[in-house]
Amino acid sequence: MKRCFKCGVELALDQFYAHPAMADGRLGKCKACTRTDVTANRAAKLDYYRAYDVARAKTPAVRQRIQFGAEVERQALPHRSRARGILAKAVGAGTVVKPKSCQSCGREARIHGHHRDYWTPLVVDWLCAACHWHANRDVLGRPPCES
Repeated sequence: MKRCFKCGVELALDQFYAHPAMADGRLGKCKACTRTDVTANRAAKLDYYRAYDVARAKTPAVRQRIQFGAEVERQALPHRSRARGILAKAVGAGTVVKPKSCQSCGREARIHGHHRDYWTPLVVDWLCAACHWHANRDVLGRPPCES
């Protein structure tokens, strides 16, 4: 058992992230408090983190990992590639209209089509990159983007 220095609640050790620099090998604040702090920090410095993410995605190592991951996904989950292809053709043909702003936060930026269900390829949520990042992780209980 360990007490979180932030919320003061005593929790089991598995409720604290591992941290090799700490005496007991666990971070001093619980996972819930850590997630809250990280979410608040990212929201407060959203422009900085967006620029950082874009710059990081352009490094050769990350590009190679992304390309390799995409190839593996195409082979393992072909229905996802098929859905993306159908949507791209529909947008190109004008059958589906891609909006200029994000459905979640209203920001005008590069918009992504987020499939909640790949078996219905023309049913998508149109989201900016930041909201789409969160949309892919809603199953983990993270909050939607608040820009």
